[in-house]
Amino acid sequence: MRQDTQVIARFFAILLLVIPGLLATFGFLTMKNVIFDYIADCGNDGLAAPSFGWLPFLGGFIMFAIGVAFIGGWVFYRDRKRNYVASRFRKKKGLRPASFKPMIDQQNNARNGSSSEPPASP
Repeated sequence: MRQDTQVIARFFAILLLVIPGLLATFGFLTMKNVIFDYIADCGNDGLAAPSFGWLPFLGGFIMFAIGVAFIGGWVFYRDRKRNYVASRFRKKKGLRPASFKPMIDQQNNARNGSSSEPPASP
């Protein structure tokens, strides 16, 4: 039973990468076809002023950008997790924030008029 769930999980993981790849491919081919059609129409003497298909070109560009960004982000996240990236892209291992308890105690003492410090000697 466990082996079946692993196979299904890996299949969905592959689909998560294949679908954006197909989206990027379709977007690239759409942009290529729009540019080719415009250049082919420029050579057609029957057309007075060939028009460029901006809407399909921008749609193809958006699909291409989304697909490439998803795959690039996935590769970057995986490499960052395995520490394969340059030092400037590694997660910063800074100091953990200090506890807020001393600050809260000081605020409560200030409100109550008491202090945790020993009284000053005369």
